[in-house]
Formats: sequence, structure tokens, C-alpha cells
Amino acid sequence: MAVSSTSSTSSASSTGAMSSSRQTIAQNFDTFLQLLTTQLKNQNPLDPLDTNQFTQQLVQFTGVEQQLKTNDYLAAMMEATQNSTNTQAVSYVGKVITADGTKTQLTDGAASWRFSVPKAATITASVVDANGNTVFTKTGNVAQGESVFQWDGIGNDGKAKADGAYSLKISAKDSDGKVVSVATQMAGEVTGVDFSGDEPVLLLGTGRVTLSAVNTVSAKTTATTGT
Repeated sequence: MAVSSTSSTSSASSTGAMSSSRQTIAQNFDTFLQLLTTQLKNQNPLDPLDTNQFTQQLVQFTGVEQQLKTNDYLAAMMEATQNSTNTQAVSYVGKVITADGTKTQLTDGAASWRFSVPKAATITASVVDANGNTVFTKTGNVAQGESVFQWDGIGNDGKAKADGAYSLKISAKDSDGKVVSVATQMAGEVTGVDFSGDEPVLLLGTGRVTLSAVNTVSAKTTATTGT
């Protein structure tokens, strides 16, 4: 599992900066009150000081102090949200997910994709390896709605293909020969999580899926090979 310290370092720097700013404001505020008290004690009764200016400055200092507290609350809320998101991402490890996309992993001779069509259609599905070579092709009929395309890792040449990332390309036509749109998903077991970016990324072997792209999560079951 790849874990980056970037977020924690940034958070610590931000917290340190706010703490330093708060200390500076507090020191200036105390100094201001001391000066105000001293000037009020020693003012000329015949030419009193303009208290409006002191009042305005007092209000400004108070506003800045309130803003710093608001920033602290927002930072705490953001950190809590990030921790919750990270915890959710880690809980996916060992689970099988589906996500928007056409790429998935062939693992131990089993790979599967989920796709859907708006009407019954005849499809031609082609499995493509990482080099862009079509290694397997299958034609069949599917009903309206969601279907699962399963591949046992055996190519058109009758040989077992190496585990790794493979993509699925599907073309579909209805009974009138008109092209039908196909929505394809990728599926696989989550093996780790990468926290180095702004959003956790789930690792499916060499595949990568952002947490927000996940559509379904299910417990791992024994894979069914075949097509």
C-alpha cells in the first residue's frame, strides 16, 4: 500500500502557520490594550483622545481573532473528512468493485467486465492487451440491461495469456442492424490504496481507479471462468 506523507506535512505546515499567526495577533492585541490603557490614564483632560479610532481598531482585532478561530474549525473539519475518506478507501481492500471504464485485470485466468445496453442487441466483444493487440474476440446476443462478460484468459490462438491489464471493446447492433450504445465498466479485486494524490486511488493489480469512480462494492467470491 503506497502511503504518502505529503498530506500530513502540508497539514502540519498549515497548522503551524495558523498557530504562529494567532500568537502574533494575541501579542499585538495585548500591546494595543496596554497602549490604550496608558494613553487613557495620561491623556490631557482639556484635549481628550479620540476613542473612536481605538474602538475601530479594537473591532478589527476582534474580527481577525474570530477569523483565525473559524479557520481552525474549517481545518479540523477538512482533516476529519479526509480521514473518513481514507478509512473508507482502506475498507475496500480485498473487496471486488466495479467502476466506470473498460480496463480490468486478468488474475489467475479470470477477468470480467460489466456492461449495459438500452435494448436487446448482438454484440462483438474484443479483449485488448496493454500493447493494443486484440487477443480474444467473441460474438453473442444480450438482453436489455446489464450483462457480465467473463474471460478465462485463453486467447484466439488457444493459449493462456499472462496476468495483467486488459481492455474490453464492445460494439452492439439491434435486430435492425442499427448501432446500439454500450456502457462499459471495469471490475476487479482491490489490492491496495494510493493516498499520494488529492483523492485516494484504489489499486487493482496494475490498474488504478479513483474512489469517486466506484459504482459497486461486493465481497470477494470464487471467480467463474469461461465466456
